[in-house]
Amino acid sequence: MSRRNKPPKRIPDQDPIYNSQDVAKFINRLMRRGKKSIAQRIFYNCMDIVKEKTKEDPMEVFQKAMKNITPLVEVKAKRIGGSTYQVPTEVRADRGVALGSKWIIDIAKSKSGKAMDEKLALEILSASNGEGAAVKKREDTHKMAEANKAFAHYR
Repeated sequence: MSRRNKPPKRIPDQDPIYNSQDVAKFINRLMRRGKKSIAQRIFYNCMDIVKEKTKEDPMEVFQKAMKNITPLVEVKAKRIGGSTYQVPTEVRADRGVALGSKWIIDIAKSKSGKAMDEKLALEILSASNGEGAAVKKREDTHKMAEANKAFAHYR
């Protein structure tokens, strides 16, 4: 293992429309093959759809959705004495946001029949209401951690 200093954590610039680093990170996770302008167009069209459907500020809906899908605990496999245990660990805030945004993007991609911005808007709306596949994934993660609480001392 390297004994050198860790490199400083790079934080992306704020996005041009909402002036939010969370949105900039989300757009970067949405991006494929370095096509950032396409990812931005998808996200901003998605936010327009959210604004039309809810008649609310789309940033508030987005923040509420991210809060509803951010996990607090997760399980990590740890090998001890020849057997592997699922050890529950707390999730740092930045990793929780990364997991939540990855889940919401993957779920939107897996749906078929509509454009990506529409699928993403529907998933954000359902997540902000506390329902949908991303919220279910978070609940499943929490249930798994609760079920394996007995192995927490291996942390």
